[in-house]
Amino acid sequence: MDKNNTRRLRLFGIVELWPFVRKYRTIFIRMVVIGVVVSVFDSIYPLFNRYAINHFVGEKTLDTLPYFIALMIACFVSQGILNYINVCDCSKIEMFMDRDLRNSAFNHLQTVSLSYFNQNNVGYIHARVMSDSGKIGEMMAWHVMNVVWFGSYIVFAVVVMFMVNVKLALIIFAMLPVAMVIMALFQKKLTFLNRQVREQNSKITAHINEGITGVKSIKTLAIEDKMDREFYGETKTMRKLSVRTAHVSAMFTATITLISSLALAAVIWAGGNMTTAQVLEVGTFSVFMSYALNMLDPIQNIVNSIANMIGIRVNIERYLNLMDTTGEVRDREDVIAKYGDAFDEKRENWEKLIGEVDFENVSFHYPDGDEMVLENFTLHVPAGTNVAIVGETGAGKSTLINLVCRFFEPTSGRVLIDGRDSRDRSLSWLHANLGYVLQTPHLFSGTIRDNLKYGNPDATDEQIMEALKTVAAEHLLDKLDEGLDTEIGEGGDFLSTGEKQLLSIARALLADPRILILDEATSSIDTQTEKAIQDAIRTVIQNRTSFVIAHRLSTIVNADIILLVHEGKIVERGTHAQLMKAGGEYYKLFTRQYEDLIVNDNQQN
Repeated sequence: MDKNNTRRLRLFGIVELWPFVRKYRTIFIRMVVIGVVVSVFDSIYPLFNRYAINHFVGEKTLDTLPYFIALMIACFVSQGILNYINVCDCSKIEMFMDRDLRNSAFNHLQTVSLSYFNQNNVGYIHARVMSDSGKIGEMMAWHVMNVVWFGSYIVFAVVVMFMVNVKLALIIFAMLPVAMVIMALFQKKLTFLNRQVREQNSKITAHINEGITGVKSIKTLAIEDKMDREFYGETKTMRKLSVRTAHVSAMFTATITLISSLALAAVIWAGGNMTTAQVLEVGTFSVFMSYALNMLDPIQNIVNSIANMIGIRVNIERYLNLMDTTGEVRDREDVIAKYGDAFDEKRENWEKLIGEVDFENVSFHYPDGDEMVLENFTLHVPAGTNVAIVGETGAGKSTLINLVCRFFEPTSGRVLIDGRDSRDRSLSWLHANLGYVLQTPHLFSGTIRDNLKYGNPDATDEQIMEALKTVAAEHLLDKLDEGLDTEIGEGGDFLSTGEKQLLSIARALLADPRILILDEATSSIDTQTEKAIQDAIRTVIQNRTSFVIAHRLSTIVNADIILLVHEGKIVERGTHAQLMKAGGEYYKLFTRQYEDLIVNDNQQN
């Protein structure tokens, strides 16, 4: 473990979590104080029994009984009120810190670079935001409280015992180290087994998720029996691990019970002899019997809480690693000061974006690779130019788009927007002027209107309808009873892929972007709809700079400039006529697609 990790694990990460704790330090202080006070009540209750036995039974007098009962009731009521306040405080700490940690993580994720999401899967990120933050909130509330409460009880109980009778106190005190060692050994084993159970449970959850999300593939491949056998194997392993954990836990409980019984037997033997010899009052004898019976539970709770806190160090480390992740693409401090950031935009300082783009001696390789994708690439794209990027699947057509959008920074060279280095103005300024339509459309849960307004929150219904007409999507509303107020389900699952793509294009147009990017936007749409959209796109891209990644070359023959990408390199550039006349890779690719189209038409006819 490196020094940085070691530093973070000190004090269970509380030092690093202090900014989150500081907001609620008043609640924390009250929680700790009340925990100590309540532990005082717990530790002195046996003294009430001592008084009752010695005075009311031994002396056979009830003269102070009303005062005794009143004091007992006052203590019970006071402790009950304090317990109520303490539980409320612990719940607040858990919920508030959980909320703050998740909000902070989610906000931070909005600032990290695209490469972070390429290198970390959704499940990993989701666990950091949801599971790890929840564990941390639980630790700061309940586990800290347990250590304070039960630790204070042990201290006060030991003090009371030594004040009442040193000999019996030593008998009980002698068993504490033995009990703690045994508890620590069992807890280590149980922690290991519980971790295995949790990991196996994660596998089962993943298997269930895969079985639900991939149900169509499972049925069409007729592998239901295979999936069932695999799931049975996972649950069988879970059963074995759970049974083993239960056996160890049962042995742990039995051992602790045995130690407690031995301590009680020792107290009864010694205390009984002392009582018989009339050197110890019966009430005092009962005090030590109570402590002998009740002392191990607090120790066990402390050991469990400390073990959990040690285990949660992993959650803290993973959460802090997420929060320490800095975007490879981020604005400089002076840029943020002038233009603001994603959460505090200073739009009054934003210049109007015209749409001129220049690649100036740009070389680039992806953060997780060493091979140069671009080398000394230079290209001038005047405002309003339609740039088409073509190539075989997997050739690397998205590289230029990623650089224009500042999803990645050039390894060397510059990307200029309107004659200025794109790094001299904020990411928010650039992205607010971009319209991006992905190959795989993504819609948010909600209504059609809600989704389209992500492009322009102030858009009127008339503007929304105009955008839908522009992309030939107004017919979607004809078959929907609630029109723009129709719920589209999670990710737009109530719509077809083509319908989702039409809405995503309309959403991009509502933003009125100066730079429009279409990443194979028509690949998921049937031929008839594609023709209508291509007509709309030709209208939409007028007076806008546009970058179109296209698989079907017939859709980009009118582009102002075509870039052919092959094995991650731009190997040809020019207009359609120039590239066809050159007879190079573009010519071969276009001819092959054209021949395939003729063959398909002949087969259909």
